[in-house]
Amino acid sequence: MTEPAEDLLGTTLAFARRALADPHWDHLRTALPEGPPARRDVRPRPLPVMAWLDGIEDQAAPDTRDLCAVLCRAAPHLAWGQTYGAADFSAGFLERYGWTELLGQRGPFVSDTIACGFLLLGPGIEYPRHRHEAEEAYLVLAGTADWLKADRGFVPRPPGALVHTPSRCWHAIRTSDQALLAFYLWSAGDLTQKSEVRPAG
Repeated sequence: MTEPAEDLLGTTLAFARRALADPHWDHLRTALPEGPPARRDVRPRPLPVMAWLDGIEDQAAPDTRDLCAVLCRAAPHLAWGQTYGAADFSAGFLERYGWTELLGQRGPFVSDTIACGFLLLGPGIEYPRHRHEAEEAYLVLAGTADWLKADRGFVPRPPGALVHTPSRCWHAIRTSDQALLAFYLWSAGDLTQKSEVRPAG
């Protein structure tokens, strides 16, 4: 019987390969490991935002529901983290924000070329405009949220959508009455970089 993290990795990679099947995304799909990656010991670490995993499958699309279910089963065994602290954002934001890396330089599976995992945002918050060196692709798994890229304004993205952000491009996410769960893939650049946040105004 596979461990929860191993089961999650297999389901996630299969899902990502299907979602990135268009030749336009060859450079991202081929960055995913073909064989089993090396393991590292990572202690489980919970965060308050995990409360919004309850019922998250109800906000998923048919094609994303299975991955949501596998993540929910594995979630208590994963290390959930936050890039920011109280000096960066309010306590209310931090209660509704967190991510867990599955594969990369910090997660339970090792890669020096990509970082991928899951972002979870509670309802009613805005992840302000930020940017980073790494190219990023998000695959929305559950919850419809508004996504901003560059200065084009917020656009709603439903479960199943792919949201691509080039290197150093400003982007933001805003949730309303639903929590958001998304798979992320960082490729190239500093895979552990703390994002630069654009000051308000």
